[in-house]
Amino acid sequence: MDSQHRNEDEWKTVDETKENGSVQEAANDTPRSVTHQREGRAFKEIVEWIKALVIAVLLVFVIRQFLFSPFIVDGDSMQPNFETSERLIVNKILYDIREPQFGEVVVFDVPEQGRKFIKRVIGVPGDQIRLDGDDLYINDVLVEEPYIKEAIEAARARGELYNTEKNFPNETVTEKTVPEGMIFVLGDNRGNSTDSRVIGFVKDEEIVGRADVIFWPLDKISFIKHRY
Repeated sequence: MDSQHRNEDEWKTVDETKENGSVQEAANDTPRSVTHQREGRAFKEIVEWIKALVIAVLLVFVIRQFLFSPFIVDGDSMQPNFETSERLIVNKILYDIREPQFGEVVVFDVPEQGRKFIKRVIGVPGDQIRLDGDDLYINDVLVEEPYIKEAIEAARARGELYNTEKNFPNETVTEKTVPEGMIFVLGDNRGNSTDSRVIGFVKDEEIVGRADVIFWPLDKISFIKHRY
């Protein structure tokens, strides 16, 4: 009996030791497991952030390349409606859908000068343009220009012409009919604007897009009026 009890006690002790060891090992494994899980979650979170940043960069690239682009007005050729250093959003996709229209403000490349201009569309293909002082004729019809009406009236009140520069056609650009695939543009500040009176007609492929929003300075945030 003693021998049997002793054996049972030995087995019991061994079993308890094993059980206690298992418990101890499990207890020792728990912190490592939790730490590993936390590291796994942190890694996944980092990966998700990287994915989000990559997607954001790609979206910005696509938007700027194909849809919208910022533009800074440089100079006073579009006064009184646009001032130098104003920042605009240019809609680059609109003219893939339809053609430019009279009165729209566009940004376009001038390859000869290696820069971009901002002007207003005055003539589209087939239009015959004539600018005589402050009087604009399209297809021999006198056209009102509400976007510079007040400026013209102020100049006339002083006994002056608003357009103190070139008429059109002129010795620089003699053709008055807008060719296919091109537009005729003028600056709103007719007395100080390098436009189609000087550089000629603008090709469709040179047009960057339509200026749609002024977003800087903050007190001038607004959608640009193209229809008056």
